[in-house]
Amino acid sequence: MQTVLITGANRGIGLAFAQSYAADGWRVLATCRTPDAAKELTKLAAASGGHVTVHALDVSDGAAIQALAKATKKDAIDVLINNAGVYDPSPSFGRTDYDAWAQVFAVNTMAALRMAEAFVDQVARSDKKLMAAISSGMGSIEDNGSGGYYAYRTSKSALQMVMKSLAIDLAPRGILSVVMNPGWVKTDMGGPGGTLTPAESARRMRAVFDKIGPKDSGKFLHHTGKEFPW
Repeated sequence: MQTVLITGANRGIGLAFAQSYAADGWRVLATCRTPDAAKELTKLAAASGGHVTVHALDVSDGAAIQALAKATKKDAIDVLINNAGVYDPSPSFGRTDYDAWAQVFAVNTMAALRMAEAFVDQVARSDKKLMAAISSGMGSIEDNGSGGYYAYRTSKSALQMVMKSLAIDLAPRGILSVVMNPGWVKTDMGGPGGTLTPAESARRMRAVFDKIGPKDSGKFLHHTGKEFPW
């Protein structure tokens, strides 16, 4: 049985990933900060016959990440999805909350590297050996035509550099690393105007994951499978 580990699995794209993988018979290690409040996720776990387990995890807490890795050390992880993310609380120039910016970086950028370092051995033992990070078109320097959102944009651009470096550093262990643009999704973060549902976005990204090979490692990919500009 293949195994996926998903951060931020309590809602939106993360929950859609959990539901999709569970439906296909995968073992799902689903994490979120407060499992007691994750009603849909805990319902999914209860109906899964033990294939879906929910784990409390604040991805900005390095000790918590290490504790989860220790608790799940027997599991080989085929796909590690760094999905947890937070939005920029001060979108406009002149209104930057620098303390909040640090927290955005902790969740959106540094957490992906913490997760990679903590779970690298488990991913290396799997068949698929894939680490993926959910980014955003707002992290693209070339695609930025509207400005603003300094904290969020920079955290996602930096996330892409983390994943690019992982693709190089972990290649000797056969591990692939990709960054995904999920599209404009109807979530609490994306808003009601999104053009994709979480389920549609997750389904499309899974289709991309299924086709990824060594030549794709380190790329920034759109949910369509095409490369997205850095």
